[in-house]
Amino acid sequence: MDLFESLKNKIDGKNLTIVFPEGTEKRILGAASRLKKDGILEPILIGNQSEVSKVATSENFDISGIEIIDPENYDDFDNMVDSFVERRKDKNTKEQALEMLKDNNYFGTMLVYMGKADGMVSGAVHSTGDTVRPALQIIKTAPGSSRISGSFIVQKDDERYLFADCAININPNAQELAEIAIQSAKEAELFDIEPKVAMLSFSTKGSAKSEEVEKVAEATKIAQELDSTVPLDGELQFDAAFVKSVGEQKAPGSEVAGHANVFIFPDLQSGNIGYKIAQRLGGYEAIGPILQGLNKPVSDLSRGCNEEDVYKSAILTASQAL
Repeated sequence: MDLFESLKNKIDGKNLTIVFPEGTEKRILGAASRLKKDGILEPILIGNQSEVSKVATSENFDISGIEIIDPENYDDFDNMVDSFVERRKDKNTKEQALEMLKDNNYFGTMLVYMGKADGMVSGAVHSTGDTVRPALQIIKTAPGSSRISGSFIVQKDDERYLFADCAININPNAQELAEIAIQSAKEAELFDIEPKVAMLSFSTKGSAKSEEVEKVAEATKIAQELDSTVPLDGELQFDAAFVKSVGEQKAPGSEVAGHANVFIFPDLQSGNIGYKIAQRLGGYEAIGPILQGLNKPVSDLSRGCNEEDVYKSAILTASQAL
């Protein structure tokens, strides 16, 4: 079954709500209108009611029945401020909170934290930092996670893979890389991928020597200790991880080599380059980044996203809330 048909079936009837802080952005409005019409989930738009309606009308989007919340006129705003100050444990004063919560991303994140929404999708016009910072400060990392990471679902026809970290951690150390690998394996299962995790490098099983290779080899050992139930191997070159004949030659006996479907890149630079090569040169659809390791789901769109990306990100985010 198509990934999104499968995810729609999983979230159908669950009455999940996703908040969109960028309520006046036409790509957001188009996706929210479709989501509402399809009955998949309940969108919540953040913004001034008249401004949101004006854009929707000009673009011929039907947003009737969609809740629009204006931070400037929110009945529960005082309670939100108090909750924010308590969550921040005196890192921000009430006066600071009053200003910070006028920012739509902070406001939307607080709706998720307070249980008014099940997840949030932002980033069509905001940077990754603008989306991730409030999530880390308010929602925070899930138990057992010391950090978050960003993955992409990369798919074409009946092929489906997960790439990580392609969005957050610039140069993770071995411990951090191991944690990203285990996070990614769990995330893959959510999206109907039975994980076989490859820890990628320019070396396979000691074929090259460097600090970079040693980091990936060490991360592999740590990840295997963190969860021995996950099929995971490294260090592996991409061809050894992906091509059965190469895997048999370069890493004989490995249950992952030649069969991998979850690819863990050694740093953000290679991960970001890798998924974009697959997308632009290989013709694969790249969906994400999907933030992993948070207490509650928040997704960060690319500013180059289109309406379809927003629509699918909302479905992914809702499925993370189950």
